[in-house]
Amino acid sequence: MLGIVVSGHINFASGMRSAVEAIVGQQPQLEFVDFLESMTTDDLEAQLLSAKARVDSGDGVLFLVDLYGGSPCNRAINILLNDQNVEVIAGTNLSMIVNAALEREEFSLKELTECLARGEFSQIKDLREDINNLAQDNDSEEDGL
Repeated sequence: MLGIVVSGHINFASGMRSAVEAIVGQQPQLEFVDFLESMTTDDLEAQLLSAKARVDSGDGVLFLVDLYGGSPCNRAINILLNDQNVEVIAGTNLSMIVNAALEREEFSLKELTECLARGEFSQIKDLREDINNLAQDNDSEEDGL
């Protein structure tokens, strides 16, 4: 099973942990690493490496980080550059973490990374547009036989 490490600034990761666990329960091989104000970037990288070691069963490790170009992202990239069995996705949100946790047994590391990066599991929706499309679909059904 693919390992997943979630990281972000201040309490991003621990906040995501509580939300993920409320939705899907505790998940194996899923770690959360906060980058706190009291930490150096070297401390952060050490914690990311430790989390990677705990979740890595040999199938690969996916790092899901909050912001592209932020310290969690940059330090995860350092790990990626030294390990071909690691991928990093920035811009992580709750639905991405939940879907990654639930879908990771069905995909290889590269396939899951590509699906998440392309937004295939995205929950980002313009709800007015969705409602209007639903209304149009209902109108077209009434015009039929």
